[in-house]
Amino acid sequence: QVQLMETGGGLVQAGGSLTLSCAVSGVVSSRLCMGWFRQGPGQEREGVGLIDARKGATEYDDTVLGRFTIIHDNIKNTMSLEIHDLKPEDTGMYYCAAQLHFYLCEMDALKDPSAYKGQGTQVTVSS
Repeated sequence: QVQLMETGGGLVQAGGSLTLSCAVSGVVSSRLCMGWFRQGPGQEREGVGLIDARKGATEYDDTVLGRFTIIHDNIKNTMSLEIHDLKPEDTGMYYCAAQLHFYLCEMDALKDPSAYKGQGTQVTVSS
């Protein structure tokens, strides 16, 4: 059974950095399309970035480009999200998602009901 577990959230001052981790179990993560979503207070869940672990190719939402970096560790079977220059609007619950059966690694594949999702980790940015 594929399971995802996020860690690394917390309270951070604006301008700081944070690294979130998503531990993957039950499958070799190098086969996956994986990504990160976030949901701010009163907002809909939005995708911030993804990685096709087969190729190491990443994509980011324009709103986080240059500040967010997704890293896949094939040995640890984890996916990390490095966040720099944190802003109050980055506050929210961050979720990782993974898709095993896909043709194109894209957000629609990660939003599909068949995708695996973690429980989330809270990030709070103080101004």
